[in-house]
Amino acid sequence: MIQCIMNHTKTTERVVNFNAGPSTLPLEVLEKAQAEFTNYQGKGLSVLEMSHRSGDFMAIRDQAESAIRQLLSISDAYTVLFLQGGATTQFSSVPMYFGQTGPVSFIHTGSWTKKALAEIKKFGQHTLLASSEDTNFDRIPSIDTSAIDPNSSYVYCCSNNTIYGTQFQEFPDTGAVPLVADMSSDILSRPLNIDQFGLIFAGAQKNAGPAGVTVVIARKDWIAANANPNLPLMFQYDKHMKEDSMLNTCPTFSIYLLGLTAQWLLDQGGVAAIEARNQAKAHALYNYIDANDFYTACVNGSSRSLMNVCFKTPSEALDTEFHKRAAEAGFIGLKGHRLVGGLRASIYNAMPSAGVDQLIGFMDEFRKR
Repeated sequence: MIQCIMNHTKTTERVVNFNAGPSTLPLEVLEKAQAEFTNYQGKGLSVLEMSHRSGDFMAIRDQAESAIRQLLSISDAYTVLFLQGGATTQFSSVPMYFGQTGPVSFIHTGSWTKKALAEIKKFGQHTLLASSEDTNFDRIPSIDTSAIDPNSSYVYCCSNNTIYGTQFQEFPDTGAVPLVADMSSDILSRPLNIDQFGLIFAGAQKNAGPAGVTVVIARKDWIAANANPNLPLMFQYDKHMKEDSMLNTCPTFSIYLLGLTAQWLLDQGGVAAIEARNQAKAHALYNYIDANDFYTACVNGSSRSLMNVCFKTPSEALDTEFHKRAAEAGFIGLKGHRLVGGLRASIYNAMPSAGVDQLIGFMDEFRKR
């Protein structure tokens, strides 16, 4: 099995990429970008060389937004912004802009919410609505929505935790209090009820495209109601909304690749179709892990992520050996995060089912050795 994959890798010159992010992109998207790289659609220049305010680039931007709106059924009540600074900038932007009217009701599920909380504390107060810290973030905690302070400015959560391998299967009904979600690692992987959220943000580099662009989907009326001209210009959502994400020079090539990725998803049948594929991939891998006593899944029950499957062998030494041999066989990115160790397979939208099947075959060979 290992030799087979090595031969396959040599033929295609591409590894099987399980990186947590930046992660694998659809090969069709990369090939289209390659074909258009020096001469975009006969224009005589690359997207990298275009003015961000030219008609050609505005058509690229509009196509990207249109595809995302179609994929997630986003109504005109919401704006779609393409910003810079990654999700980490949004950790600060959201409480700076929206967190002044009351405490933030906070759902704590791991490292990414910890980073967000540190920023929230700089701009206001918070109340802890739910947490799984007592069991080292091995689950999504149960959430009592009746405990939400009605004076909260918003409720905050992270939909998928790449480090611990947990994911919200359903989102809490927060009523009149807006729900804000960091969806950096599972945006566009499943259908969403956008009307359930006040704001969603997502760094693109897992499912939506390359690093460099952050997608923000937010209620227009909520942005307008909280406008504050005293904030630094780049933290004013209302200004970004008014300028259609053109407040400054936007990340043009990242937006272009995001648009190609979104169109690829539409060509696959949309987010409902990709969700079914993601479920099949994850279930196959979890079922194999659960079926033997050599590998152990780090998360059990309904909290398991479809995006990041975290697991371990019987020892740290074997984890290290597994990662080493996997890389030699053409599988990269399987080392667990440095905070938790172990192993992790990130199986985002662009990971084909064949890649997961090959990984399972390698895992079985390794186990037998």
